Amino acid sequence: MPMNAGEIERLIKECLPDAEVRIEDLRGDGDHYAAHVVSAAFKGKSRVQQHQMVYQALKGRMGGELHALALQTSPPQD
Repeated sequence: MPMNAGEIERLIKECLPDAEVRIEDLRGDGDHYAAHVVSAAFKGKSRVQQHQMVYQALKGRMGGELHALALQTSPPQD
């Protein structure tokens, strides 16, 4: 069963409470999403480290319940 956008957002905010999260269903099938995540926790982290933090927040659901997720991450702009 595919994940819904609300569940993806909830999992990310659970691990990154300050995050601004925007989820887009790219195909309307509940299987292919884009996530835009802005969090102060990303400051000083490489893009790879930022993405790893988001994947950790999803608790192993990538590749199973969540088929595809295009990520854009960044710390807040000062």
